[in-house]
Amino acid sequence: MNQKNQNGRKSSRQKGHDYSRAAIYFVTVCTQARICLFGEIIKNKMRLNTAGTMVAEQWLGLPDRFPNIILDEYVVMPNHLHGIIKVMCSARYSNDNGTETRVTLGKIIGAFKSITTVMYIKGARRFGWIPFENKLWQRNYHERNILSVFQLNKFRQYIRLNPSNWMVDIIS
Repeated sequence: MNQKNQNGRKSSRQKGHDYSRAAIYFVTVCTQARICLFGEIIKNKMRLNTAGTMVAEQWLGLPDRFPNIILDEYVVMPNHLHGIIKVMCSARYSNDNGTETRVTLGKIIGAFKSITTVMYIKGARRFGWIPFENKLWQRNYHERNILSVFQLNKFRQYIRLNPSNWMVDIIS
């Protein structure tokens, strides 16, 4: 599963998988160094701060930018986000030089990370959000192709229960 990409880095993407085709994905995006920036867990519930609210709003706004996706269950945690994205069909868009490019899961997650990073920097300046070093998000993200209703429901449950499992997650 892990192969080297053109930069010589290990890739967690599935070799030969077309990430622009219709599919359902479970994704996890983590902050750089897993720094807690988006709120805290209180009594097994996630309490978003204003930065966490911004991240949630930008996640929920992805279908406006990518009309071929539907968002399912998600949770913003203190230092990461879990979400389910349904890519409904292949989509293309024209980039600045007029060339058509396929919309892939990587482009969707890349846009999310870029938008939230710019907004976080503005929030750090304007509202005093905790500054981050170098990058807001880790370079990569985790994805899992969901192949059945059973898996879909299992990931939905995992997302719903993630705040109550926080202490187990940070200890391990």
